[in-house]
Amino acid sequence: MKDNLLLVEKKNNVCTLVLNRPEKKNSLSPELVVLLVKTFEKLASDDSVRCLVIRGSGREAFCSGYDIKSLPTKGSVDAREQLEKVSPVEKLFQCIINYPFPVIAMINGGAFGAGCELAMCCDICVGADDIHMGMPPAKLGVVYPWTGLQRFIQTIGLKSTREMFFIGRFYEGIRLTEFGLVDYLVPRKELEMFTYKLAEEIAGNAPLALRGTKRIINLLLQSNRMDHENQIEAETITEAAFNSEDIKEGQLAFLEKRKPQFKGK
Repeated sequence: MKDNLLLVEKKNNVCTLVLNRPEKKNSLSPELVVLLVKTFEKLASDDSVRCLVIRGSGREAFCSGYDIKSLPTKGSVDAREQLEKVSPVEKLFQCIINYPFPVIAMINGGAFGAGCELAMCCDICVGADDIHMGMPPAKLGVVYPWTGLQRFIQTIGLKSTREMFFIGRFYEGIRLTEFGLVDYLVPRKELEMFTYKLAEEIAGNAPLALRGTKRIINLLLQSNRMDHENQIEAETITEAAFNSEDIKEGQLAFLEKRKPQFKGK
């Protein structure tokens, strides 16, 4: 495992996690996901860190999503096994959501797929004014997990979620704030200064108030979760897509940089 996949930088009561795979547009490899989960679990017990900032290395990408090469494209691999490879990403998202103090996404570049959802899991999103964000699962033959769809509906609303996932295009500029994908859109040269001024202001507030408020917000959001039967149905639909010919075609087309030819099976 590469030693510097994740950089951890602390200053006063603010900690920064830097996704450090610039050559892969900071995509989430299985190894990076494991490192992030372990780091969040460790930091959660450190009361001196009262605000977290997540960013990508370089300026091209915040996080381009889950490393598509980590997903098998051969039909011999069972769909359940494929889903199990992705499930640690959901654990990572839960670590961000349940981190006891506020988390800021400093979106310094493109944020797509799981990278876009990673940003959505943060409490506040600050983006440079030249970034692009989007959810391309429909272009890859993927039915996105119900947990992710629910998260987007809660964060940006039903209509915006429908448009993002049905069309699969990338968004930029003022559309990002209109959609609710970012809370602040600032000139790139001001991004770092703006983000850390915000982080320091948050970290300077009462720790008990920060921790208590975030916990209560999360409890309120959990009150309308799907029941077990509906969860099973949603997961069955996702599994079927993972076991389809279309998902293999979508992945191969992505890797070969061509338009996919879907067959609906």
